Amino acid sequence: AQFVLPDAMPQDGKYQIVVANILSNPLKLLAPALVNYVQSGGFLVLSGILERQTDELIEAYAPYMKMSLWRSEDGWICLVGQAS
Repeated sequence: AQFVLPDAMPQDGKYQIVVANILSNPLKLLAPALVNYVQSGGFLVLSGILERQTDELIEAYAPYMKMSLWRSEDGWICLVGQAS
């Protein structure tokens, strides 16, 4: 596994699984970049999201990838999407 902060993200490369565990506003801003790192058939996992932000995050990623609720616990959710 490789862990990086947004400003240290590699300029290229595709990965089977990309995980981002940050707040919803950065997740929205990073949507095009995060989706771009997911290889065809790979998965994007987003967490660190409050339940009330579920729909706005799904909508923010809609132009790039279909995201759906994977799990919800104690007011926090995890979204997952699969690249085509």
